[in-house]
Amino acid sequence: MGDLTVTSKQDPKVPKLPIPGKRNVLITSALPYVNNVPHLGNIIGCVLSADVFARYCRLRGYNTVYICGTDEYGTATETKAMEEKCSPQEICDKYHAIHRQVYEWFNISFDKFGRTSTPQQTEVCQAIFNKLLENEWLSENTMQQLYCDTCTRFLADRLVEGTCPTQGCGYTSARGDQCENCGKLLNPTELKDPKCKVCKSVPHIRETNHLFLELPLLKDRLEEYINKTSVEGSWSQNAIQATKAWLREGLKQRCITRDLKWGVPVPHDNFRDKVFYVWFDAPIGYVSITKCYTSDWEKWWKNPEDVELYQFMGKDNVPFHTVMFPSTLLGTGENWTLMKTISVTEYLNYEAGKFSKSKGIGVFGNDAKDTNIPVEVWRYYLLTNRPEVSDTLFEWNDLKTKLNNELVHNLGNFINRVLSFIAKPSGQGYDSIIPDASHAVSDPFTEKLAEEVSNCAEQYVEAMEKVKLKHGLKMAMKISSEGNTYLQDSQFWKLYKEDQPRCSIVMRTSVGLVHLLACLLEPFMPSFSIEVFKQLNLSPETNLSLCDDKGDIERARRPWEIVPIGHKIGKPEPLFKELKDDEVDSLRKKFAGSQADRKEREEAEAVKLAEQLKKSKVSNNSGKKKQQASQSATKSPTEAEISISRLHIRVSGSLQKLRSILMLIHFMWKRLMLAKESLEQLIGRLHVLCNQKPASMRGIKSQAMFLLLAIVTTLQLSWLIHQNLLKLGRELHFQGSKVYLHSSTELIACYRDIPLTTSAGVCTVLSIRGGSIR
Repeated sequence: MGDLTVTSKQDPKVPKLPIPGKRNVLITSALPYVNNVPHLGNIIGCVLSADVFARYCRLRGYNTVYICGTDEYGTATETKAMEEKCSPQEICDKYHAIHRQVYEWFNISFDKFGRTSTPQQTEVCQAIFNKLLENEWLSENTMQQLYCDTCTRFLADRLVEGTCPTQGCGYTSARGDQCENCGKLLNPTELKDPKCKVCKSVPHIRETNHLFLELPLLKDRLEEYINKTSVEGSWSQNAIQATKAWLREGLKQRCITRDLKWGVPVPHDNFRDKVFYVWFDAPIGYVSITKCYTSDWEKWWKNPEDVELYQFMGKDNVPFHTVMFPSTLLGTGENWTLMKTISVTEYLNYEAGKFSKSKGIGVFGNDAKDTNIPVEVWRYYLLTNRPEVSDTLFEWNDLKTKLNNELVHNLGNFINRVLSFIAKPSGQGYDSIIPDASHAVSDPFTEKLAEEVSNCAEQYVEAMEKVKLKHGLKMAMKISSEGNTYLQDSQFWKLYKEDQPRCSIVMRTSVGLVHLLACLLEPFMPSFSIEVFKQLNLSPETNLSLCDDKGDIERARRPWEIVPIGHKIGKPEPLFKELKDDEVDSLRKKFAGSQADRKEREEAEAVKLAEQLKKSKVSNNSGKKKQQASQSATKSPTEAEISISRLHIRVSGSLQKLRSILMLIHFMWKRLMLAKESLEQLIGRLHVLCNQKPASMRGIKSQAMFLLLAIVTTLQLSWLIHQNLLKLGRELHFQGSKVYLHSSTELIACYRDIPLTTSAGVCTVLSIRGGSIR
């Protein structure tokens, strides 16, 4: 799959390399584990926070590379593969694609989004291991490990669950590597009442040989690095506290191998049947993914003189990035680029409880799209709620309040008032032309505003440089509030009639603030900024900048000079839409409970609708009117026929629902909207289900509903549409009286003998010639 889109003026196909004498910033976010869909807490804790900083750095003109990818090796992948009855590689392929789709929707601007199950990962990981072995920082030891007789295998950390032994915790579902409740790192043998996660049997202890990293021997080098860099890099306080807690407890040798099959093989004769522990090889994934990005990866990773490394993660990942990963790199004796700054978030909780991937509680990345709340609103809310110093809470009512009060009534209101007034015809406004404001500097009211705005812009830069993202966003939004006050106090609508020169000063100054806001808020809401520049009729490529050498921040002192006199703006449109109480109530109910609870509710509804399906009829829109009249006279309302001639199918909608039963979808006379991750996943036939009565959906009158019922047949629909043609938003076009699909001898997908097409061309099948679905 191709890389995610990058917001950068450089050709994304040409890898960026450090430039001597320029500020070179390498950014990573904790690699999301590939065994599940990321929830909103994962997104704000890692990829979204890092994306904001990466976008900010690019606006400042820094040479920036943002690296991330899916963490794919280890026990959790093997466990998920067992659950879904497939191979670990298939699990990785499936969830890597899901993660990419989620991050694409959230406008995450990776320079490279890769994965750890690559040859490059094996090469880099084994090379680092060999250096540690050569430098004698590794030791062999026998350790006691839990063994399950039923599964006939040693149980890796995450294949064991039990009660947390930490005093005052006692969490009964603690994993063998870490307690999710108190955050304490554990060994499986420390758990009370351990059980095999696969078969629920009680395991027993057996001895097995493993390799260990001698952290105690690296302690002096590590502490020197931490003491110096934590100050110079302005580490977040929670990162410093977590790191010092590890050091206070005393560093212990740490096992780096596991009795698994799915992982990077250990290149040692005595350990050929083992793989590296995921927390040894996972941080190395940053390096290997960069190697996938450019063959000159060492110019980023072995160049501490020219490169600054910033890393973003949740608080539970801190020790692995501040202790284990630096120790690993220091132990090689090579000149690695070590982390300069770490930005750590606490937990984002959900309503009355915690987000949980394992339990399916909360709003997940693919759920956000289904709410029809725009992505810029989601990004804004998560970032205003970013848990920088303490846990924060996601609440639907809070989302509504922030959207309505801060985005609609503050930011959106200010921009729309300014642009709408300028766009009014001459005699009422400025006919979309930016007026002259030659005496703005002598207007005390405007000069006071400029001073406030300049102060906010300076605080914004200071906060963002220190990765205080919430404060940076707060300063940008304060400029919008100052702008609203400026507009209101000036009473510009009166000035236009009574003092046009001063009104021109107010409007040109205000449109300069609109431009400034579009720049300052781009890291937080990139789609919003693109829309603002569209309404300003200015190119984002040439106007999105906060560079010192261009004087962009300095111009905040003179906002009336930002947009040139005589420039013609575009068409103003509202930027945000209010969220109503009933919509919030509906969303809260929809996402109540766990994903399993939601699935159960959907399936209950499916059964109910399937019963109605039996009463439906399909018409081919042919035959004499007399016959139709005669038939209609004998039909009950629930048996009304619906014509499906001239049927169009569009692939669109949600990307997460892979249900084996049904999907209710919107049918119109010429178009069937399919809300499905991919049509090729479905097995079965199309049936028609009548509405009780016509209904309005999203402003369109619906005469009927379609049910796609997955009835197992001898033929899967997966052969029908070649994957490269089946993209969201494209239509399948065919005409006729009923659904009759087949493949030709030339492997062309047809309705009757008419080829199915999309905007990309004729649909082909993968292998089956002359197959059909009736």
